[in-house]
Amino acid sequence: MPFVKYEPKGDIAYLVIDRPEALNALNAQVLADLDAALDAVDLDLIRCLIVRGAGEKSFVAGADIAQMKDLDPAGGEAFGKQGNDVFLKLESFPIPVIAAVGGYALGGGCELAMACDFRICSDTAVFGQPEVGLGITPGFGGTQRLARIVGPGMAKQMIYTARNIKADEALRIGLVNAVYPTGELYAAAEKLASTIAANAPIAVRACKKAINEGAALAIADAVVCEEKAFGSCFQTGDQQEGMGAFLEKRKHEPFTNH
Repeated sequence: MPFVKYEPKGDIAYLVIDRPEALNALNAQVLADLDAALDAVDLDLIRCLIVRGAGEKSFVAGADIAQMKDLDPAGGEAFGKQGNDVFLKLESFPIPVIAAVGGYALGGGCELAMACDFRICSDTAVFGQPEVGLGITPGFGGTQRLARIVGPGMAKQMIYTARNIKADEALRIGLVNAVYPTGELYAAAEKLASTIAANAPIAVRACKKAINEGAALAIADAVVCEEKAFGSCFQTGDQQEGMGAFLEKRKHEPFTNH
């Protein structure tokens, strides 16, 4: 995986898009490496992932324009499918995934961040979907996820104008959850990931699955996803320890993922 580094750190891990000379732009090889990196995650050990870009300038500056320039319609559709397949895999990954966005997150970079469970960013971060200024549409889910995250009106404005937004505006519209000074971003991401990792992993995974599966359903059907998630937690060691500790008025032992 020459362009994506998998870096475990206790019960959390980084996936680092490592192509800084191209501002971490996504080409077919980077996407293939990201797919392989997800397969390499030890789900028995790792409880939360952090996705970031290498270097200080960019999370991911976009998809690789040089690769896309001479594609025909079929080739463009195939490249879009490759990106969407990987991002759908990331979106539905069993454990939580945090995007830690430092610098540029444009086009495919914004789309990568949106495929994560949520986003935090540095005060120097810049987000945008600039594709219509290049004569194309977003290709890796931008027309779909952005509308779901910030609402159709704001998504259409961002996409139609191809205007980039800074960190403060991204926070205001709900594209990111928090903004940190540049030098504090990754420490904040690790603290957040560690907080998630300290909770019962079976329950956290079940919550992610229920939220994702229920998002596109009517509420009467969506709550069935929650009922199944709720039931799946019972008679696990984590549930027995968590509830037992509560009733015994003691701090629970570390959760075991069993």
